[in-house]
Amino acid sequence: MSAQQPALVPGQRNSTSRRTAPADGPADGARPRLRPRAAAATVWYLRLLALLNLVAVVSLPFREEVHEHNAGEFFTPYLATAGLVSAALALFLALVMRRRKRAAWIFNMLLAGPLFALYVLALTQAPFRRHAFNWFSTLFTGLFVLALLLGRKEFRAVGDRSNPRLALAVGAGGVLVSGVLGTLLVSATNKVSGAPLSDRIAYTLLRGVSVGPLADRLDSVVAPRWADVLVNVMVAATFLLVLYACFRAPRGSELLGEDDEKRLRALLAKHGERDSLGYFALRRDKAVMWSPTGKAAIAYRVVGGVTLASGDPIGDPEAWPGAIEEWLREARRHAWTPAVMGASEEAGTIYARHGLDALELGDEAIVERADFTLEGRAMRGVRQAHKRIRRAGYTVRVRRHADIPEAEMATLIDKADHWRDGETERGFSMALGRLGDPCDGRCVMLECHDSDAEPRAVLSFVPWGGTGLSLDLMRRDRNSENGLMEFMVIELLLRAEEFGVQRLSLNFAMFRSVFDRGTRLGAGPVLRLWCRVLIFLSRWWQLESLYRANAKYRPVWEPRYLLFEKSSDLPRIGIATARAEGFLTPPALPVPGRRGRLRASSGPAPGSPTSGCSPTPGPSTTASSSGSPSPETPSPETPSPGSPSSGSPSSGSPSSG
Repeated sequence: MSAQQPALVPGQRNSTSRRTAPADGPADGARPRLRPRAAAATVWYLRLLALLNLVAVVSLPFREEVHEHNAGEFFTPYLATAGLVSAALALFLALVMRRRKRAAWIFNMLLAGPLFALYVLALTQAPFRRHAFNWFSTLFTGLFVLALLLGRKEFRAVGDRSNPRLALAVGAGGVLVSGVLGTLLVSATNKVSGAPLSDRIAYTLLRGVSVGPLADRLDSVVAPRWADVLVNVMVAATFLLVLYACFRAPRGSELLGEDDEKRLRALLAKHGERDSLGYFALRRDKAVMWSPTGKAAIAYRVVGGVTLASGDPIGDPEAWPGAIEEWLREARRHAWTPAVMGASEEAGTIYARHGLDALELGDEAIVERADFTLEGRAMRGVRQAHKRIRRAGYTVRVRRHADIPEAEMATLIDKADHWRDGETERGFSMALGRLGDPCDGRCVMLECHDSDAEPRAVLSFVPWGGTGLSLDLMRRDRNSENGLMEFMVIELLLRAEEFGVQRLSLNFAMFRSVFDRGTRLGAGPVLRLWCRVLIFLSRWWQLESLYRANAKYRPVWEPRYLLFEKSSDLPRIGIATARAEGFLTPPALPVPGRRGRLRASSGPAPGSPTSGCSPTPGPSTTASSSGSPSPETPSPETPSPGSPSSGSPSSGSPSSG
């Protein structure tokens, strides 16, 4: 992959895919074009006011100028107060207005509308009418209100119904905490002795609004400049938290239900051969968006305001556009940022027709059983490692999950949990997140035992259609021999015909093409530099080692893409992906005795026999899937074939980057 080639999926963004209302005449045709421009104008106004307020906070002459025109017979445009709170408010409102949230439009109208009416009324009075700056302020405020009215139909995104209660609780707690801390700070730094408590509290509240002369009328309190700014910052932070609680996007509480799971399994039975990641759509922390015909679906999860889908849509490709349109419509309705992790080239092309751009993340390693062999000089190292582990007395047992007794499965789950390093169960786009569910009976388990018949490692694969397997989970005892994972994969490949398996999807190697082409003769300077940077980063994240570990099987490399709507959304998508994959965990209060478990991580299995779930139909082959395994402890001989993040064994998708 070229370092300067961001979009590699064929097909460009189709500008006609963004539908507008039909134009019945000149007037009707002008309105749809005017509404987005008016909505965008409100966003730019708020951005400009945020910048001006920030400049006023750090520039004393400009701040004094604003204060002079904001007192007495003068008034300033909407939100121009030269305060940090106003800057934070304008910036936050610009963000939520950019996402077209209806609550933000109502909030601005409730503030700017009456203010504009008050300015117009004030201009009828001679003392205010004679100042040209007042006409300027009225004009700018009026233009903002006009833009709000013209673009009102553009603001359709709804919020969470619990937002008002949450905002009230956050506001009450934040004002209490910031008020107490600010009052203590003012009391400790006050240069005038004997100030009553009421004056100190009033001074703190006024300084929370503005660092200007608003609080200077209290002669009994004189605090240093840095204390005033700190109080203003605390109140501004509280105000931002309240605004976030007011306008936060819904979290998408509708998760995979029993009926959705049955329908998805039926689609996988018909079309499961198309995508090696299809089975991971059955994670029960995902929601499902169906096409109008019900022949295709997109599995997604909402994380931090990002609706994150993974893999290709499930079902008939002819019905994919309908599912994509429904998913994007739901995203716009809730102001979610759409993104897709690990899409294939075929799906990326269809997504591109609906306005999404693509960025190549890396390649998926797929081993064809018919092409795999241990013979030849190129496989000498793999062949020797396989023989070394076998001579050490290790054996591999391969079974479908349905053939494993419940007691043995419980033991394997306990072992897998024990071998995982860390409290968080990783994985989203390429991990199922559970073991031992009755509905997953066609999944395949590989158990590696040492010479004393003690389990030392496990691999779990999910079905990829009727003749393929996709890697889901990799765990090993860190005190065991290096190379157990390679030994187990080779054993499965050598015995694949016994189970009707024709192909294995192993791991995802990020930036594989950079490592492959960056060291070749003729590589350009930019590509060589990018390759050196990735090699340097591989000291902490398993980037190069993961590619080398996959390359030893001589696989077929299938590119996978990150799909997004706007380049400016990439940082937010990256954070949401890291959270979904388990590499970034939001702070939370620790719960004694709580540790993520594979069996209980997704809650009670709605697909258990008691809930009427039937396993996915298909041949009785022991199949596995190419998921994102938990990385094995890195070693010079055996790079961990799991996630590129540094760390010890844990189940997770390496694509989270």
